[in-house]
Amino acid sequence: MARVTLNVNGTDRPLDLDPQARLLWILREQLGLTGAKYGCGEGQCGACTVLVENMPVRSCTARASLLGGKRIETIESLERNGRLHPVQRAFLEEEALQCGYCTPGMILAAVGLLRGTPAPTDADIVKAMDHNICRCGVYPRIVSAIRRAAAAGAGR
Repeated sequence: MARVTLNVNGTDRPLDLDPQARLLWILREQLGLTGAKYGCGEGQCGACTVLVENMPVRSCTARASLLGGKRIETIESLERNGRLHPVQRAFLEEEALQCGYCTPGMILAAVGLLRGTPAPTDADIVKAMDHNICRCGVYPRIVSAIRRAAAAGAGR
């Protein structure tokens, strides 16, 4: 076991971790943050996406022991005082979700994109979202939601 302090959603969490433990399971099982979902377990589908230092990371493959001192954000961190983040609101307004399983990962990937590229082109959006799979196939709505969020200033 290794003693590691993870900064999750702005709070330092000192934890004793197996050096091989994946971040997804630490978030879900030890910290009770269940927004990141288990999908493929291989980092291919994006259901487990979180932000590490504003960059989308597949938590199912990320070793938690290597993330000490880095800022980790989950879907649970976006809502503030009952107000949805602009990307969350845009996903609702554009009906960019059906079953909702992929939605937390999609939203965090979009937030990461908009923080780095506040006014993305459609090509930027498609490239950034290319590694997140939606089994329901609402990709055009997802692109529209990200456009809407960008227009609302979500990246600023």
